[in-house]
Amino acid sequence: MELGLNGARVLVTAASRGLGAATARQFSREGARVVISSRHLEPLQETAAAIVAETGNPVFTFPADVTNPEAIQRMVRNAVDTMGGLDVLVTNAGGPPAGVFDDFDLAAWQAAFQLNVLSTISLIRECLPSLRQSKRAAVLTITSVAAKQPVQNLTLSNALRPAVVGLTKTLSLEVGSEGIRVNSILPGYTSTERITELMQARAAKNGTDIEDEIEHIAAASALKRLATPEEFANAAVFLCSPAAGFITGVALPVDGGAILSW
Repeated sequence: MELGLNGARVLVTAASRGLGAATARQFSREGARVVISSRHLEPLQETAAAIVAETGNPVFTFPADVTNPEAIQRMVRNAVDTMGGLDVLVTNAGGPPAGVFDDFDLAAWQAAFQLNVLSTISLIRECLPSLRQSKRAAVLTITSVAAKQPVQNLTLSNALRPAVVGLTKTLSLEVGSEGIRVNSILPGYTSTERITELMQARAAKNGTDIEDEIEHIAAASALKRLATPEEFANAAVFLCSPAAGFITGVALPVDGGAILSW
């Protein structure tokens, strides 16, 4: 299937590793020009170099902390200037710490809100003027299955992810008439560094080891395994592509059937 992304101008945040890096790589494979961002420049440059070596398409880097609105402004301005506009925004950020309600004080809640909700709002606000000038504009917010089904020991994520999905759906209604599509994708457990960190925290809490915890979470999905980052990226890139031109306002789980509702 031709996705229609050749030459598309794409910005992906939190893309030095994990789901963001896999998504940027798949965009590049489809012929898009990509700006990737994360807090630290060196891993960004390593990821960009690996993608360019594989695809031959340009990948630009700009380090930025998405909890800082001024850093977001600079990053978006740089991306738009570098690529001559913007067609696709993929909002992504590291997840908040694992833990239950009693583990977190108010400052932890405020930090998590800044990381996972306000960063999304700031990114979209900064990118909308450029997206309004695109003929294939799309926004994709990367959230979590926690937006639909609470996950053990992830109280912060369980509480805040639904806010991003609500924003996504609302925005899709507000800007749809301008030809801008806005979707959300809800990854389940995927073989990334983030999952390793979560399983380390869970193993420490439960007195088990990481392998036992991974086996346990894999068993909760219908497919009885974790996703690969590439499987997630395939779904993400399709949703952002003109091939999905009549899909907007959806919250798509990529979870191997782990969410029990329909």
